[in-house]
Amino acid sequence: MIHVISHLRPSPLPPDVLKGAAASALAHHATQGDLTLVLTDDARIRQLNRDYLGHDAPTDVLAFPASETDPQTGAPYLGDVLISIPRAKEQARAAHHSLQEEVQLLVVHGVLHLLGYDHANPAEKTRMWKVQAQILTRLGLPKSRLPK
Repeated sequence: MIHVISHLRPSPLPPDVLKGAAASALAHHATQGDLTLVLTDDARIRQLNRDYLGHDAPTDVLAFPASETDPQTGAPYLGDVLISIPRAKEQARAAHHSLQEEVQLLVVHGVLHLLGYDHANPAEKTRMWKVQAQILTRLGLPKSRLPK
């Protein structure tokens, strides 16, 4: 199950858009599991980035992988993906695409982190960006909007 929590009122995007992006990333890897998507602001994401990763700055997306199992259902809990909507709005404006497309990118990116992808070195980045582009293409994002 994919849970969506929004700390913002009103929520900037329909939950189904977010769930669809996350489900597409999971389907691409033939993976099942539960995860939570959290829409938040720069202040909250900055605090988490500082407290857990030692970076005292806001960022667009944070992923917190988990390796837990729901005791009631037995389903794996993959973790949490947090997205700064103000940062996503800035990035969408700079890239000349919609907020929805930017958030879909960030959801896919975050879910890939939950699945073990990283971009700390050039080889990892190339691998992650290739898979990310494949998933975003399946979601129907125009080629011109894919990350480079």
